Amino acid sequence: MTTQTERPQFNAPVRKIREVDYGFFGPDSPTWRVWTAPTAVLGFQRSVTLEHFDPDLTAAVADVGGIYSDPRGRLDHTFAYFLIAAVGDSRMAVESAEHLMKVHAKATGIEPITGKRYSANNPDSQLWIHVTGWHSVLKCYEMFGPGPLSPAEERRYWAECVVAAELQTCKPSDVPTSRAEVREYFAAVRPRLCSSERAHRAMHYLLHTPMEKGVRLWGGSRLIAPAVIATLPKWMRETGGFDQPGLVDAGIRPAAKLAIAALGGDSAKLRTLRSAIGPMTARLYREHLEAGIPENPVTVTPAEARARYGSAGRRASRSA
Repeated sequence: MTTQTERPQFNAPVRKIREVDYGFFGPDSPTWRVWTAPTAVLGFQRSVTLEHFDPDLTAAVADVGGIYSDPRGRLDHTFAYFLIAAVGDSRMAVESAEHLMKVHAKATGIEPITGKRYSANNPDSQLWIHVTGWHSVLKCYEMFGPGPLSPAEERRYWAECVVAAELQTCKPSDVPTSRAEVREYFAAVRPRLCSSERAHRAMHYLLHTPMEKGVRLWGGSRLIAPAVIATLPKWMRETGGFDQPGLVDAGIRPAAKLAIAALGGDSAKLRTLRSAIGPMTARLYREHLEAGIPENPVTVTPAEARARYGSAGRRASRSA
C-alpha cells in the first residue's frame, strides 16, 4: 500500500508542449477549443470531485494523501496531464501517459468497504476518471462558456474522447461515443458508485480547501464551488452531500458566465490558471499559445505515437 511518504506524482516532461507534431487532434478540433477555454477550470474541478464516487479511487486518494498535504500540487499535476493529452504533441503525450501509469502502479492497497484490493490503474477506475473529465469539461463549456457545440463538432468531440482514452488503461470499446452513451454509462456504473466518510471528506476538501493551504486556493475553491455544484444532477448531489439552494443555482449561472467572459484574453487565462490551478498547467498553456508550426504538422494516432516514442518502441529500435 502506498503511504503519505510515497506520494506518487505526475511531472510534465521538460520538453515543450508541441514540438514534433500536432498530437492526436489538431488546431481545428473541438478538443483543443474546449480544453483550452477558461471554463475548463470549472470542468476540471467538477471531475476531480466526482472521481471520489468510485470507491477504489477514493481509497487510492486517501491512502496516498496528496490532496491534503499538497492540494494545489495535486490539482496542477492532474490538469497538466489532461492538457497534454488534449493539445500536446504525440511524444509528450505518450511519455506523460507512460509516466502516469508508473505513478498509478504504486497506488495499490485494500479498499476498506469491500475489503478487496484496488489499483489506480484498474481499467474501470481509469474509465470513470476519463469519462467524468471529458464530460465535465464539455458540460461547463456549454453552461458557462460559448454554449453547445454543433452536432458535427459534438460527434467529433466524443470520437476524440475515445482516442485520448487509448493513452491509459481504458478499453476504447468501453468509452462512450455520444451524449446518449454517456448517460447510459452513468446509469450502468451508478450501482457501484457510493460516498463514504473518506469520499465525503475528499470531495468537500477539494471544493472548500482550508485557508491553511493558501489564501488563493481557499478563495478560488469557494468561488468555483457553487458553479460546480450547479452543474450536478440531483442524484450526484444527494450521493455527495452537496446542499445548495435552487436560488444559488439560478444566480450563479449568469454570474459565472460573466466572470468567464471577462477571462477572454490569453493573459487573463494564464493568470487564472497560475492562481487557480498551478505553475505547471500555466506553463503548458503558455507554451500552447506560443507554439509555432511543429516539426511535422500532422496529427497521428496513439498507436503510431507509442511505436515512435513509447518505451516498447524504443526497445524495439535498439534491438533492431
